[in-house]
Amino acid sequence: MVIFLSIVSTTLALAQVCHGSYVSKLPHNSRTLLAESMNWMDNFYDAEAGYLRWVLSNSAFHHETRSSAWYAVGLLARNKHKDVANAEKIINNIINAQFKNPEDQWFGDYQQEPEEPEVGSPAYPPSIYGTWDPNWRAFIGTTFVIALEEFGSLLSNATVDHMLASLRNATIGDTYRVGGVDGDNYYASYSNPAIMGAFMSGWTGRRLNDTNMTRTGEEFGKEIIDLFAESSNTLSEFNSATYTGVSLLALSLWGKYLPSESIMAQHGPTMIRYTWEAIGDLWHPQLRNLAGPWDRSYGFDTTRYFSLLSLHLWNIVGKEYSALPESPQTLSHADDFTYAPLFAVLGEYHNSLIPKHVVQKLKRFSGEHTYNTSIISPAYDLGHHRNITAWLAPNISIGGETFDEVEIGGPRQTQTQFKPAVVQWQTGAEIGFISLWPTEKAATIVATPGRLNITYPYGTTSSIFSFIISTFSSRPTIKGWEDIPGLSVNVTGVVNGTFELSFAGLFGGQDEPIYDFEFWNLTYSVPAGCTGLPNVVLDVVTSV
Repeated sequence: MVIFLSIVSTTLALAQVCHGSYVSKLPHNSRTLLAESMNWMDNFYDAEAGYLRWVLSNSAFHHETRSSAWYAVGLLARNKHKDVANAEKIINNIINAQFKNPEDQWFGDYQQEPEEPEVGSPAYPPSIYGTWDPNWRAFIGTTFVIALEEFGSLLSNATVDHMLASLRNATIGDTYRVGGVDGDNYYASYSNPAIMGAFMSGWTGRRLNDTNMTRTGEEFGKEIIDLFAESSNTLSEFNSATYTGVSLLALSLWGKYLPSESIMAQHGPTMIRYTWEAIGDLWHPQLRNLAGPWDRSYGFDTTRYFSLLSLHLWNIVGKEYSALPESPQTLSHADDFTYAPLFAVLGEYHNSLIPKHVVQKLKRFSGEHTYNTSIISPAYDLGHHRNITAWLAPNISIGGETFDEVEIGGPRQTQTQFKPAVVQWQTGAEIGFISLWPTEKAATIVATPGRLNITYPYGTTSSIFSFIISTFSSRPTIKGWEDIPGLSVNVTGVVNGTFELSFAGLFGGQDEPIYDFEFWNLTYSVPAGCTGLPNVVLDVVTSV
């Protein structure tokens, strides 16, 4: 009996060492990414509840579901002490709270926090992207797939079965989504959830031998692939430092976890390479930002807000070449750091697909150049592609996007996220920015060397050109363009020669900060009686 117990103990110990060595086999950058993110998240784990607490300071000690799922993958990868047991507890908690009534629009989705009331109850009525977020089916579902693929041997049979049943419900629930119906925007052009959703359906269908589910994933995948090709081999959700990061991660799932006969497995790696070619042309290593325009952003400068693209850059070229500071959790939107374990786990595979010449562009500025492409989101663009132009030179970038859309605010119809015209430059102390606040459904915006040209094709004398301008540590108060450090700006066009100036501050001002960013606002109006199209031209020269 003593000998038998000794053998069992030795076997268990060897298994623990084997699984624990997973981290040691990761590439150096992925290993540091996993370690730093997990060390930070460990401070927020509530072992009694089996959830991660919200990592944001305004959460009043509540828990959060999606980040808990991501943390669980990190626990499985690390596999020390009680990590696996804690991961299983988190996973089962999340699944137990999954919405399971097939009659609800949110069937198969997951709670946003365990403290929330029942969705659909009188005091908590259903609100898409409010009381429930349909994208969380795919965010959490794909996380479960990674856990099963990479660490399934660590999980009990009961937990594995629970996860597969959960994935079935999430995948069926995703079929309730139809773009343009019930307030949903689930089109192939909504790149990040679409790519995740197609994968989840294809993978789950194969795992459960459900041919209808598999076919649904393959058909949606083909729709995404065809739109990618129609958009000049770029993502329709274009140039988003956050959501390009999600889409690239999801495309890794296409290539790594689906069989070779899948259309997604056949095209995913190529789509990753094409996307990185575009990033290589738009990433400015001196500014540590993507040159504009940005279809969706959570700020105006990725050295001040956390972008998921930085997690890819950390994996590829190291933290020091990303937009992240020494302590990434100090940035605005820092809750996205909880996504890091998945990036670390998939980093080696993803990195193998990136062309070497692109990797060099991520480290060192390749010199002055221009960029142009065209993209389309058929449900939102009125029969025309959105044309992209950008110019990058030492310490400065300019980007513009020509569009004609059904609503103001870009394809996502969100003014705070859509940045169709952007100038960024090095002031000598920080990154300065100028961004057009979208007020029109259509604009012709062209970036050329040293110039940003903006015209409103349907504009009237009531149109305005409203520019969001960064604050400056060396010049806390400005009165006009002449006070902006590091950049000379000359304004011409079919606009009045004077402007209205306002400020958005955390503690006051006429305007409200956008995604935590304080800013100055310079707004130009169009002359009364003007018969020409509203137009403004910014000619800029950097002095740094």
